[in-house]
Amino acid sequence: MMRTVTVGLDGSLESLAAAEWAAREARLRGLRLKLVHAGEPVPDPMTEAPPLGAETHQHWSERIPREAAEGIRARHPGVEVTTEQLNGRPAEVLLKAADDAELLVLGTRGLSGMGGFMVGSAGLAVAAHAERPVVFVRAGERAADEHLVDPSGVPSAAAPFKPVVLGLDTSGPHDTLIGFAFEAAHLRATALRVVHAWNEPPYIAYGLPPDLEMNRALAVQEADAVTEMLRPWCEKYPSVEIIGDTLSGRAANHLVDASREAWLVVVGRRIRRAALGAHLGPVTHAVLHHSGAPVAVVPHD
Repeated sequence: MMRTVTVGLDGSLESLAAAEWAAREARLRGLRLKLVHAGEPVPDPMTEAPPLGAETHQHWSERIPREAAEGIRARHPGVEVTTEQLNGRPAEVLLKAADDAELLVLGTRGLSGMGGFMVGSAGLAVAAHAERPVVFVRAGERAADEHLVDPSGVPSAAAPFKPVVLGLDTSGPHDTLIGFAFEAAHLRATALRVVHAWNEPPYIAYGLPPDLEMNRALAVQEADAVTEMLRPWCEKYPSVEIIGDTLSGRAANHLVDASREAWLVVVGRRIRRAALGAHLGPVTHAVLHHSGAPVAVVPHD
């Protein structure tokens, strides 16, 4: 079965922006685009009310993906678009849809007056449980936003792409996460900015003066660990320029700062099959809510 770039569609501005982002991604990856309209069945009492009858509900459920597909085919010729109508709780439907997808794309609301996302409970549940990468795209996201500014200072789709930002924890070799970020940078012929944060020595908490020599040694040690972890990927993708940021402090803060000049931020989520169940780590959770660019949450062992 040919894998797809799958989008959760409900007719909202954020889901339509996600569909546009996904269409561009499908074209680059040479994959089919699937629009999945997820909706909960109308309760029986509501079907008896004329304004919200079952036929009206079905009409709108079919119209949303059909019109979205027609628009995408017109704007993205060459991208094969299919639609699917699934009933059930949105999070459960989208998780099922993700099983056969290369990646799942969801829309989020922007936070009014400031950067970042407002990720709903269904989106968080999907990100915490999906075993495929999930990308969150904000309403109003445009193709030009993925690019650097042109000589006149205006973002332009004719300019090079902004870099991909990867949040990297050196405590484990997360090949799935690193591979996704390298491939994303490679497809767009852009740089990969690798952000790795390390904790300062505990003497900081006690108000003792900093040991500059120790800090320098730790910074070199952490940078060497990042270089070693990335070595095989640099050999596999020699055309991808690496920008290394090994910084002390909170990883989430550094990633949010880097997101302002990125077209995509890639963060990981460890797959947990224990009794406690899946969850998002604090760094991924913070980045999801405050990133200035689309965010890819990549599950890994």
